[in-house]
Amino acid sequence: MEPKIILLVDDNPDDQELTRIAFAKCAIPHELVVVRDGAEALDYLFGVDERGGRRLRMPPSLILLDLNMPKVNGHEVMERIRSDEQTKLLPVIILTSSREVRDIAQGYQLGVNSYIRKPVDFDQFTEVVRQIGLYWLALNEPPPVPGLEK
Repeated sequence: MEPKIILLVDDNPDDQELTRIAFAKCAIPHELVVVRDGAEALDYLFGVDERGGRRLRMPPSLILLDLNMPKVNGHEVMERIRSDEQTKLLPVIILTSSREVRDIAQGYQLGVNSYIRKPVDFDQFTEVVRQIGLYWLALNEPPPVPGLEK
């Protein structure tokens, strides 16, 4: 299995580190790309090069998206992802501490693939991330990437 890119969008350094540790324990080849807010996520996904053209990057196999972040929140990032032809099929999991019914509903209305509340307990958090990795990176058949279909 070739390494998969996981884009973690989370402003909390502790959650970033816990996610790194949990994925390291999964034994699934991956590259964890961490961005600290929604603006960085949008730049990673839609940034432009020096000539004003869109940077061509290998898209992530999975996006883990927090909701409550500075600059651009998770719902706004989700809306932008689903509105673009090149990213609209990417698997996105909202991984957040929010238990608000309106956040859950809005996430699904925007097309999120899954909504998971972050467990507070380290062992539970590690197990959640392990299961996410196994399902989304090992078992799930990803959608074709526009322009890269074989």
